[in-house]
Amino acid sequence: MDLQGYWGLLLMIVPVFAMIGIGVVLRRVGWLTTEADASLLKLVVNFLYPCLIFQSVLGNPALRNPANLLLAPVVGFVTMAAGILAALWFGKLLGLSIGHGRRTFAFATGIYNYGYIPIALMGAIFGRESLGVLLLHNVGCEAAIWTVGILILSGLSLREGWRKLVNPPVCALLLALVLNLIGAQDHVPGVAGELIDMSAACAIPMGLLLIGANLAEYLARPSTLFEPRVSIGSCALRLGLLPPLFLLLAMVLPAPPELKRVMIVQAAMPAGIMPIVIAKHYGGQPLVAVRVVVATTVIGLLVIPLWLHAGQAWVE
Repeated sequence: MDLQGYWGLLLMIVPVFAMIGIGVVLRRVGWLTTEADASLLKLVVNFLYPCLIFQSVLGNPALRNPANLLLAPVVGFVTMAAGILAALWFGKLLGLSIGHGRRTFAFATGIYNYGYIPIALMGAIFGRESLGVLLLHNVGCEAAIWTVGILILSGLSLREGWRKLVNPPVCALLLALVLNLIGAQDHVPGVAGELIDMSAACAIPMGLLLIGANLAEYLARPSTLFEPRVSIGSCALRLGLLPPLFLLLAMVLPAPPELKRVMIVQAAMPAGIMPIVIAKHYGGQPLVAVRVVVATTVIGLLVIPLWLHAGQAWVE
């Protein structure tokens, strides 16, 4: 693709954040209720997201390249795990301590947004082939979260963490990769392909709406959302120090162009939303995670285009 200017990239990411904002509004007016969250999340994760995976992987020539198949999940694991460990060390420099938010800060800041926001951007900027590589890269991210991340956050055993990897999206990805390698896409009935395409088109909008809805309860108490060490510190690390290291790795790594494009997009990402829920479930401090997410997302709206622009110039 041709190098795009800052404003073009900014306009490209605005709809993603606007959809999250619509989710906030829908929760506020009562059209998207908390009672619906669990069932809608299951719908997205267990059906719509696997359909998106099939659409992106089946018939994708980039995912027949052994370098992508091997390197993509390794890059996902290494960058996610390294980010969590770097944030644990950085939290100590900020004066955070174990039992008072340091573990949750490390978990939330170290986990970049590898789901709905980069999926939307990857498809729009680089196309279907790179999107399929992103989905494979995300398997490594999941592995890092449920092993290194959970061990740091709560002391959960390694065996319990690995169990989380047996889920419908990962199973769908493995099946789609096998079918893609044997060329089975030519034998998929037209009706099945259309159903997959229609369902896949719903995955990202529905996921973004749910993100906004789950943030709404915290946004209703704006005075609690900012704490200098956590908010400024997470932005400094997640959006300031880590992106150039990520791009440097993309420059020197002997990786196919599709994987390098994945790394460009991920370098620009704010903190992921999922740590809010995980911190609540595993005894962390959800408010610390919320402060990280809100700060990096708000600043990210302005910074993401800068890193995308820089990444395209430096890496490609």
